[in-house]
Amino acid sequence: MAEKQNTSLATINNQPAALVVQETASQAMAAQSKALVEARYIMALKQPRDFDSVREKFLRECRRPSFAAVARYRKPVGKGIEGPSIRFAEAAIRCMTNVVVTTTTVFDDDNRRIVHVEVADLEVNAVYGQDITINKTVERRKTQQGDTVLSQRKNSHGDTVYILAATDDDILNKQNALISKSIRTQGLRLIPGDLIDEAEDVIKETLSKQDNADPDAAKRKLFDAFGSQGVRVEQIKEYLGTDAATLTPKELADLRGFYSALKDGETTWRGVMELRDQQKKPANNADALKAALGQQQPAPVATPTQPQQPSDPAGDKLAQMVSNGANPLATTPATSQKPADPGEIKFTVRGKKDKAVGLYEKVFELASKVSPDALKRACENLGIQLGAVTRDSTRLAEIKDELERLAFEQAQET
Repeated sequence: MAEKQNTSLATINNQPAALVVQETASQAMAAQSKALVEARYIMALKQPRDFDSVREKFLRECRRPSFAAVARYRKPVGKGIEGPSIRFAEAAIRCMTNVVVTTTTVFDDDNRRIVHVEVADLEVNAVYGQDITINKTVERRKTQQGDTVLSQRKNSHGDTVYILAATDDDILNKQNALISKSIRTQGLRLIPGDLIDEAEDVIKETLSKQDNADPDAAKRKLFDAFGSQGVRVEQIKEYLGTDAATLTPKELADLRGFYSALKDGETTWRGVMELRDQQKKPANNADALKAALGQQQPAPVATPTQPQQPSDPAGDKLAQMVSNGANPLATTPATSQKPADPGEIKFTVRGKKDKAVGLYEKVFELASKVSPDALKRACENLGIQLGAVTRDSTRLAEIKDELERLAFEQAQET
């Protein structure tokens, strides 16, 4: 009799008791998740957001100096990329109300972890999601006792970088940083663009007022903030190239952006210094054209039997100035002209001189913003040859449009 009772306890409806318990737990979790989702949508419908209230609360946040100081970031990529920071996006999502953020681990093994990040607006049922991959490795330039070296590689500077197995703390830091970036990217899609623009204007105004009221206090506060990230005052002065007795508004804005990026784990101080070194390189517009196109061969020189193009003294002087790196709007062209350099592209324009100057200024301003490869590509697309002369303002406008397009593509890639 006792044996029969034990058998009945071990099985319920011909199923093992452990399996029955597991199914019951899964059903309970599913029911709990369903109830939670339904409750969120019901509350969103009962308490819809008021955009006037959202704007008021968010702009009040932006007027707080401590928030404004970390509301924008600046990354040392190319000539510098800046925009709303993670803290900015978190505050905006909080003020919007009825926006829910969820993170779910969908895969995990010894090498990587995949986490799904989702941001949803419950009122309009707009959902943005992204899967982020966290590799369980870290890169170090030096190793310590106890590190597990998996492999090594050469970085862009030629230094040896060791790829190590990440500790639990390393993995957690990488995961939190990547999740925060994903929340910012997805969350800002739900915020009205005009509200973001207005908030950025308020942030700049708040910081400007604070800096004008007490510039020394703003500088000391910024230095202390960098110190909390392990960046010494000597390193900041090295970046600025001055003794930092006084900081200009642009220097304060740039340093605040770098601090936000450092704090959010988006960059390192070494990356900031590399950006400074890049910006110190010559940025002369004519030199940029020569560097990009100096390896090409000049166009054939016209023989005496070929018809020569009529001279254009005003345009030739203007082209000569630009090829010498001078600003046509700042100085008067020299009367003497040097022989043409075969490694230069010259543009001369027939028509009003002020129109030609404006086009020259725009072309060479754009030339300094695109890479040498992009300049070569522009010349190939337009069929420009070195040593050639264009006397058509429409042609020069086409060159300007092509450079604008390439500058935009380059900004999208970065």
